[in-house]
Amino acid sequence: MKKLYSWHDLLFRVGVGCSGYEDVRVEKLRGRLSAIFCETTFVILDFSVHCAVLTSLFGLTPTKFEEIVEEFNCLSFLYRKKLKVHNPMDITTTIETPSGVEYRNLDTDKQMTIINPPPLANACERQTRHCLGNADPGEFTLSASPCIVLHILSSYNLDPQDLAMLEVTCSFFRRPAQYSSPDFELSLSELAAYYMCQMRAVFRSMSEEQKQELKKTCGGSWKLVLRFLLAGEKGTRREKEQAIAGPGHSIVVTARGQVYSFGTGDVGQLGHGTTDDESKPRLIRSLQGIHIIQASVGDGQTMLVSDAGKVYAFGDSWFGDAEKFVTTPKQVQGSLNDIFVVQVTIGHNLVAVLSREGKVYTIFWGNENKLGHATEENDYEARPLLGALENLPVVQIAAGYCFLLALVCQPSGMSVYSVGCGNGGKLGHGTYNNENQPRLIKQFQTLNLEPIAIAAGYWHSVVLGKDGRVCTWGWANRGCLGHGNGVSSSQPFPKVVEALSNVKAVHVAAGIYTTFVVSENGDVYSFGSDKSSSLGDEQGNMRRMWMPELVTSIEQGNEKVIQISASNCSTSNAHTLALTQSGKLYAFGVGENGQLGVQLAANQTKRAKPERVIIDLA
Repeated sequence: MKKLYSWHDLLFRVGVGCSGYEDVRVEKLRGRLSAIFCETTFVILDFSVHCAVLTSLFGLTPTKFEEIVEEFNCLSFLYRKKLKVHNPMDITTTIETPSGVEYRNLDTDKQMTIINPPPLANACERQTRHCLGNADPGEFTLSASPCIVLHILSSYNLDPQDLAMLEVTCSFFRRPAQYSSPDFELSLSELAAYYMCQMRAVFRSMSEEQKQELKKTCGGSWKLVLRFLLAGEKGTRREKEQAIAGPGHSIVVTARGQVYSFGTGDVGQLGHGTTDDESKPRLIRSLQGIHIIQASVGDGQTMLVSDAGKVYAFGDSWFGDAEKFVTTPKQVQGSLNDIFVVQVTIGHNLVAVLSREGKVYTIFWGNENKLGHATEENDYEARPLLGALENLPVVQIAAGYCFLLALVCQPSGMSVYSVGCGNGGKLGHGTYNNENQPRLIKQFQTLNLEPIAIAAGYWHSVVLGKDGRVCTWGWANRGCLGHGNGVSSSQPFPKVVEALSNVKAVHVAAGIYTTFVVSENGDVYSFGSDKSSSLGDEQGNMRRMWMPELVTSIEQGNEKVIQISASNCSTSNAHTLALTQSGKLYAFGVGENGQLGVQLAANQTKRAKPERVIIDLA
């Protein structure tokens, strides 16, 4: 009896199953289906027979499936008993999974014992493959058409670790592929990483010299460059839908790069050319033709980043303009002209921008040497953040009231640096001292936790670990750290939120005295001050949540939240936005100026229960 397999298993066949990574890596490679472990079976991918089944399993359109199957010429694959799969190009013994896989090409291949695969069963031998009309039994030879393998590796969202493990498992993926562009010496996995980098506008716009410099900064591998780019996209939802809750107003960026705003507009922070409030989402039409990839908001300010690396600002003017405030988006000129910006973050005393090369620049707050600039307080020049981060690739930045966090991506792993005001221990170094240059937070090494995302409240900090754990530190006001009542008023170094030990988190957000955690199944947990009914507590009790609690009102709606944003402002005027996988936007908290984007009843100033905002995010 024929067994049908998805592309999940197809990828297993081309090399991943050769070296003991089956249980851990095969499922991750495709992510949609569990691995199917069965008796020895010879599988024929016959378009005419299996098209409907595989399109259903894998979610491909018939046209796309036909294109891929034609490219693969209806290849046949051997699936061996007990996962003893042998690659026809590199039949080796199973090796132990290393504790860490380096993202690099291997200069030499180790000698390994050759094991002859068991003979095919008679039933298997009778099966024929339909490859270019060839009726002879046999296995597909990888070297026969490496472009097909390269197409798989670069087209199906494999991550850098997947590509690195392919190099470890099979010499076919390590040896030079002899492709002229960009380099004859690159392996297939390196080429795949390079092509995936090229799919991103931020990378594609760079000159060859800039690309090579970025490669050097990231550690000398295109897989590491891809890891750097992916980490930045994950941390800021760059080039994806975003919802940002600001102090009194809200900004929404659609998948097409359009921007909607609503809420308080008293200083032009909505960007519509007026100072009127807006109670419903309104498109900023003056941005027509400009594709926005990221947004940040502050008290009366909005800043946007375009796919061309330009920064646009409106609202309360911080950039030395003659006007007291700007009511339509205006490109920030001067020192940012020569910087290709991919992220901006706004604190109370500073603005920071991140370049596509991973360099951090700060604006303002030069007094008291807080950021190592020793300039005037109203310094409108973007100045590079000196010290430890000068030669390290930063993938995400987050500004609090008077401090800055930076997430760094290195070959050895991810790490977090902090700089600025240390009151309350929010810098995470175990002290309450200020730091005028970035300093590594070493506590994560002690916790054996690799940070992959950061969030900064006004007075506290949050980190998401690769293993799904969540750490908080800083001022513990009103329960925003989630460590329980009666604990110290401050936490000067990162501490794991033990109440979430059974939750695998995938996203974190922080407000002035609030913290939100999104789990892998889309559930939302909140803790801190609910004075503005901004924690999602349906009862609207305006209490302090000292421990994480499930936001049941969203869970009951069968919605999977993928991003959440809490406003950094007065606890009596806070609101929250939640974006779901189905493309819906929900809002709760204070909305008297329209910042919820929904109609409130007469004399109503806030909503405790999340309400859907009508907006097209596509």
